[in-house]
Amino acid sequence: MKRQKRDRFQRAYIHGYKAGVSGRSRDDCPSQEINLREYWMSGWREGRGDQWSGMTGVSGIHKNPMVM
Repeated sequence: MKRQKRDRFQRAYIHGYKAGVSGRSRDDCPSQEINLREYWMSGWREGRGDQWSGMTGVSGIHKNPMVM
């Protein structure tokens, strides 16, 4: 059975979230395409906010977009 391809925008959001939670800079965005960059940045912002709120590690597992 073939697996359905994941949405590019969803992947960009997830990668941005992971970068934000891990404390990486927003300048690390890999994409120059404006739409993908928007999704990556929104994920980064949410991840960064979660990092500041202390939702990292086990305490933040319910916020992980890969688990949802």
